[in-house]
Amino acid sequence: MNTTYSKARIFVYRNARPLDIARWQYHFEDGSKESVLTALTVYQNEDGGFGHALEPDLWNPYSSPITTASAVEILREIGFYDLDHNIIKGILKFLASGAFYTQKGWFQKISSNNDFPHAPWWGFSKEKEAGFNSEWEYNPTAVLVGFILKTADKKSDIYKTGLRISIEAIKKIKKGGVIDEHEIGCYCRLLDCLVAANISDKQLDITEISQLLRTAIHNAIETDIDKWTGYVAKPSQYFNTRDSIFYADNKDIAEYECEYIVKTQLDDGSWNIPWNWSDYIEEWVISKNWWKSNCAILNMLYLKGLGKL
Repeated sequence: MNTTYSKARIFVYRNARPLDIARWQYHFEDGSKESVLTALTVYQNEDGGFGHALEPDLWNPYSSPITTASAVEILREIGFYDLDHNIIKGILKFLASGAFYTQKGWFQKISSNNDFPHAPWWGFSKEKEAGFNSEWEYNPTAVLVGFILKTADKKSDIYKTGLRISIEAIKKIKKGGVIDEHEIGCYCRLLDCLVAANISDKQLDITEISQLLRTAIHNAIETDIDKWTGYVAKPSQYFNTRDSIFYADNKDIAEYECEYIVKTQLDDGSWNIPWNWSDYIEEWVISKNWWKSNCAILNMLYLKGLGKL
């Protein structure tokens, strides 16, 4: 494991963005949250939202819900929720502005994506996209409303919006609606925030939601390990500690993923990325290294959380 860690560390230091180096240092080298926040701030726009390829598959510099959700994920990762901090106040301002929003939630894709390098799935088509894509539905909306419930003033309009949409989102899984692997992950983030915010609404029963997600995650994880070289859901997509409520249902496959991480590490310390861009090939070379650095961080966090590091 020490060799795995050392090789991953070298790759990150040689290839990662300043933000991801700061994340690495925070998690593994006693680095500070302040360093992560300083690096994260440069991706935030004046409207409070995030752009500038914080989401490496989307180089749009303008604020978008999906890239803002990426910032929310980093804040969650380092456990930062200082409600007086400009990053958090800015995100709430962006979400409250009504930009790229319908009554059901926030758009997955925006038209200006097409003006900048991006992965095929972030391309916007006016004919196909009604802003809020029913196929993706609560991705990233579930992440954003969770953040709202955890950080916004309970008397504010944006908090009321977050609560209303959260209830609607949970109705979907209660009814057995189809949710894809990414949307499940967004629901997991929402659940974390509901617990942290101590939400007491009867329509957001934590025990019931937890059980529904336990079932959804167990069904989503690909148990045929021969398929893991492709783009499939692994345990690490949903949890990275043995303390997770999702661990017990998936213990054997979760423990196996630790072995898989070690044996699939490349000589340069990185791991293969199981997707590609069909256009913007030169930019993809850069984004691919950013993703590899992110993967190295998440893989080491997974090994650490499962007591292997």
